[in-house]
Amino acid sequence: MKKKVVILQKSVRHTPAQKLADAFVAILAGGRGLNEINTRVRSAEALQRAFGRESCAEQSVVQETLNASTALNVRQMEQALNEIFRRHGAAYPHNYDEGLQLLDIDMTGMPCGPNQEGSRKGYFGKNNFRYGRQLGRVIATHYEEIVVDQLFTGDVQLTTALQPLVLAAEESLELDEAKRRRSVIRVDAGGGSFDNVNWCLERGYHFHGKMFSSNRAEALAATVEEWFTDRRKPERQVGWITVDEPGYVRPVRRLALRWRKKTGEWRHTVLVSTLMPRDVINLLRYTVDRGDGLRYTSRNYSCGPAGGFAHKVKMGT
Repeated sequence: MKKKVVILQKSVRHTPAQKLADAFVAILAGGRGLNEINTRVRSAEALQRAFGRESCAEQSVVQETLNASTALNVRQMEQALNEIFRRHGAAYPHNYDEGLQLLDIDMTGMPCGPNQEGSRKGYFGKNNFRYGRQLGRVIATHYEEIVVDQLFTGDVQLTTALQPLVLAAEESLELDEAKRRRSVIRVDAGGGSFDNVNWCLERGYHFHGKMFSSNRAEALAATVEEWFTDRRKPERQVGWITVDEPGYVRPVRRLALRWRKKTGEWRHTVLVSTLMPRDVINLLRYTVDRGDGLRYTSRNYSCGPAGGFAHKVKMGT
């Protein structure tokens, strides 16, 4: 990192790289702001020694270094982190010939005051509409590693952030065309627009996620000829959509899900996937058993859109 990140700032006692290291140690020590450097790091000599530091810069000095950083320095830091990730991460050397790489992408709302940098009024889930920022992440699910961590303004949602997050993951994992064909982009409804799905398909990825439009999902669900009750959740039903859907640049499978709302009305969503049933089974770490359909073998990664899809596969369709 010392060679990659060059901040144009005069060094008196601590170099810019050392002050960045002090900020990093403060984060690892549980600090939620630079103002905690003095109490968490500067006062703990053993902690400083553990990270190869003989002393720690004062919090205001660290803040000055961050203020002196430019957009170029941020890019340099990203490149340095990518090198560290490729050297020590478990997801980077993934064997794409043996199995698919599963990449989960989602946004997390981070409410904050209206005067903070990047703070915009937007939708924050349970916090409804308020000021804050959005944290976008790409996670290599089977390795439980964060591949990409990017901060967006509060008015950005996954439908807008998906493509830059995928491109950042391509750089971190060095995904060429062959590796993209063996990678799965899994998202919630926020990333399931026609444009986003087709963009992923055109780049060669597998796509597995919910359709963006709830109205379109309801209309497609009305075409399902046969519904099946989910064995794990009897209140939910699933069924294949067989009507043609023009617009997708590659063949996709579509599975409709419906469940009762408190009012008694049906609520619908549609899963869109390029995966074959056996691919879903393998990704969820199930194994086929000729006796009762499927047998659980190891860790269950059924969270998110893949869960319902895999369970439909379990019923033999």
